[in-house]
Amino acid sequence: MKISSNFDAGSIEIASLERFDDIQLNIRKDNASDFAQWFYFRLQGAAYQYCQMKFLNAGQSAYPAGWQDYQAMASYDRVNWFRVPTHYDGQVMTIEHTPLANSIYYAYFEPYSNEQHLNLIGQAQGSGLCQVTDLGSSVQSRDINLLTIGHEVESDLKVWIIARQHPGETMAEWLIEGLLSRLLDPQDPTSRALLDRATFYIVPNMNPDGSILGNLRTNAAGANLNREWLNPTAERSPEVLAVRNKMHETGVDLFLDIHGDEALPYVFVAGNEGIPNYSPRLAELEENFKHHLLLASPDFQDEHGYAKKEAGQADLSMATAYVGNQFDCLAYTLEMPFKDNANLPDDDYGWNGQRSLRLGEALLTPIYAVLNQLR
Repeated sequence: MKISSNFDAGSIEIASLERFDDIQLNIRKDNASDFAQWFYFRLQGAAYQYCQMKFLNAGQSAYPAGWQDYQAMASYDRVNWFRVPTHYDGQVMTIEHTPLANSIYYAYFEPYSNEQHLNLIGQAQGSGLCQVTDLGSSVQSRDINLLTIGHEVESDLKVWIIARQHPGETMAEWLIEGLLSRLLDPQDPTSRALLDRATFYIVPNMNPDGSILGNLRTNAAGANLNREWLNPTAERSPEVLAVRNKMHETGVDLFLDIHGDEALPYVFVAGNEGIPNYSPRLAELEENFKHHLLLASPDFQDEHGYAKKEAGQADLSMATAYVGNQFDCLAYTLEMPFKDNANLPDDDYGWNGQRSLRLGEALLTPIYAVLNQLR
């Protein structure tokens, strides 16, 4: 029996591998911070053996509430992922599973590898509708890719969408894949109408270092990128600095920041009611966007989510608050679950890559619905 994690996004620590029914593991911290929640590893040599994999430090992880009612993901081929029985006693999380082959992978959520990212960039460029540019480099000198889709004329509305500021929230890049597949479809009337009026600026992965390192929440320097927007630096948060500089060059009329939430089993949005520049115009835009997203996707709901901020209490170091306040524009953080979606549960797959992808396709509908109100 062997456990390994020395691959793209792999992350685990082994405490004991003496028995199949008593595999003892620890969730590894991000490379330069104390956040610990993401895991992804390969188990070999356990075919047809009843395995109990105990995560000893789950109770000390970054978001222990994330383990309640959570089911881990597994795959034999890293393409088809499914949920496996998992339970949490308040301290230790345990996966119980009998693998049907000698090689199997387990992960916190369905991964989105760097190879998938590079393929996504290539396919988007190959559509003939998309320009790929390099905004700069990450802490470890990886490319920060920007996809520009549209005519790039001054009269166009500017729609910015970013994903994976928190690298372990891989559902965010799955969503981008779905959004791009629809936006780049020349036969889709919504996409054609959008691109007649707007230019889209899309960053599929804000945190390439953290993604490859197997981090949950931070970049290679230990920075939580979604707390760096007021004062990004080339040393600590070059990823945010590069994207923010480009935003100030182009302007922003609509902004979406795509995330995943560890604890809440719902798809929801967080708005900007707490920013200094909040206005009735922005409030109306938010409501209109939510209304049309509810119609576009039954996976979305607006009953459960984060508590609304009091007026003036928004944290402007966060992307949505910074961008919404700076550009006086509609700005939303969109959250998807690591667990299942409690409103539309799926016992076999839970919330996964494909459902994130479908939500990305649906997102074009509320964007189109509010387009004429943005300015």
